[in-house]
Amino acid sequence: MDELIIDVRQNEYTGRERSPHVPWSPEEIARDAAAARDAGASIAHFHARDPLTGAPSTDPAQYCEIARAIRASSDAVVLPTLGAGVSDDLDVRIGHVVRMGREPATRAELAPLDLASTNVSFWDARAGRFVTEDYVYRNPVAVLRALARGVEAAGARPMAVAWNVGSLRLLEPLIALGVLREPLYLELTLTGGGVLDGHPPTERGLEALLDFLPGGLDLEWGVLCFGASLLDLADAVLERGGHLALGLGDHPYEELGKPTNAEVVARAVERGRAHGREPASPQQVRERLGLAPA
Repeated sequence: MDELIIDVRQNEYTGRERSPHVPWSPEEIARDAAAARDAGASIAHFHARDPLTGAPSTDPAQYCEIARAIRASSDAVVLPTLGAGVSDDLDVRIGHVVRMGREPATRAELAPLDLASTNVSFWDARAGRFVTEDYVYRNPVAVLRALARGVEAAGARPMAVAWNVGSLRLLEPLIALGVLREPLYLELTLTGGGVLDGHPPTERGLEALLDFLPGGLDLEWGVLCFGASLLDLADAVLERGGHLALGLGDHPYEELGKPTNAEVVARAVERGRAHGREPASPQQVRERLGLAPA
């Protein structure tokens, strides 16, 4: 796909200490998604948050409210989380996607399957300590099967998220088993800023993943960078034919001042056009990935 898919990663579990523009409430998330769509994003990825405190929320009704509000204000592809770091309970992780699937106005279109079990270990170099030491994000194959079944039953498609080379080695077996389907959207995870669980946000870190990307699969791949600026690596991604997944949920992008997600997306669009790639529309993404009509 020559067009550039931009997935705006709106909020994750990020606070507002470094960016006041991280959206928390359903209304804020929808406005933010619409502005990012106008700037060139085609996919809106979000986590439900407590509107006042920003605490992670697993409330299915809130996810439905967010999706309904996004659809009322834009045509962005709807991509909620599957509860990374919130709970090991499968019903909690998938419950909101199941509820969202009951109505066309709230249905998710994509949902992320993290193809790795990993330590959630944030290193605070200034304090000389780990912020977390005892949490493991668990995604064994049995869990991936169950999550994928739930996502598909809710009318959405699983999106693969690779954390390491081992994740990429899982792709072909999971496709053979029907857990994942082609055409597939895959996001490669790089991590920085004290987040130690992914490949580093460098060309070498990226190449180490691309070296093990299986050939012969019908897929589009993009890159996300949690804890560091993806803009620093955007040219390397674009030169290799990849797509971009970025936003204030991952990094405050203070090199741009105090930007909104739309302003971060606009800078990604500039980089894409410098490489001759126009931003993909949501409809182009739906057609390329075989998503059900919104």
